[in-house]
Amino acid sequence: MREVKARGLSSRSAARALSALRGFYGFAGIHLGFLEDPTGHLVNPKSGLSLPKTLTEKEVEALLEAPDCGRPLGLRDRAMLELMYASGLRVSEIVSLGRDRLDIPEGILRVTGKGGRERLVPFGKSAGRWLTRYLSEVRPKLDRKGSTHLFLTPRGAAMTRQRFWQLIEGYGRRAGIRSRLTPHRLRHSFATHLLEHGADLRALQMMLGHADISTTQIYTRVSSSRLRRVYDEFHPRARRRGKITG
Repeated sequence: MREVKARGLSSRSAARALSALRGFYGFAGIHLGFLEDPTGHLVNPKSGLSLPKTLTEKEVEALLEAPDCGRPLGLRDRAMLELMYASGLRVSEIVSLGRDRLDIPEGILRVTGKGGRERLVPFGKSAGRWLTRYLSEVRPKLDRKGSTHLFLTPRGAAMTRQRFWQLIEGYGRRAGIRSRLTPHRLRHSFATHLLEHGADLRALQMMLGHADISTTQIYTRVSSSRLRRVYDEFHPRARRRGKITG
C-alpha cells in the first residue's frame, strides 16, 4: 500500500488494490488455511468526493431528438430516453421495469430499487406522450413472447444494461456530445436540473431512491459550482480586480 501511494495513484485506485488484497486473504483463510489476515489492520484510503458530470439542458434536448422516430426502434429509444430523463431511474431499473408498473394517466412509476426498496417516481407529460406512442405503435409488434417488461428488443426479450449503454453512447455521438455519455450521467443531469429549477432536496432523495440524504446532497454542490461559473462568465464585474480605495 505504501508502494501504491508512492506511485502517485489515486485514493480510489488504492482502495481497489486493498479490496483485492482483502479478497485474496479471505479466500486464503478459508481454502488454504491461512491463520492471519495481514490486511485486517489497514484502513481504507480516504477518497475525495468527485462531482458528477452532467449535461446541459441544451445537450439533453439534442440527445432526446437523436433517435429516428420514423423507425420503430427509434421510437422505442426516444421513449426510453424521455423516461430516463423524466424520472432519473438507474439503468438497471429502467431495463427491468415492468409494463404493469407504469401509470401514464397519473404520470407515476412504481420502481423497485436497490435493496428491494419500492418507491413511486413521477414523470412528465412529454415522456407520457412518447410512452403512449411506443405502447400503441411499437411494443405490440415486439412482444412475441408475452413479456412483462416495458422495453423490448426485436426478439421480444427485455432490454439489457449493456445494450442500453451502447444505445445512449451512440445517440450521444449523434447529438454532438463530445464527452463520454453514460446512463448514469443522464440520471445526474435529471437530479441537477431539478435542483436548479427549485426542487426540494428531500423530494429528490425519494425520486432517486437514495437511502441517505448525504448522497443526494452532492447535487447541491454541482448546482453551486455551475452557478459560480455562470456568475463569473456573465456578471460585468466578476473578473475585475481593481484597487480598493477610500
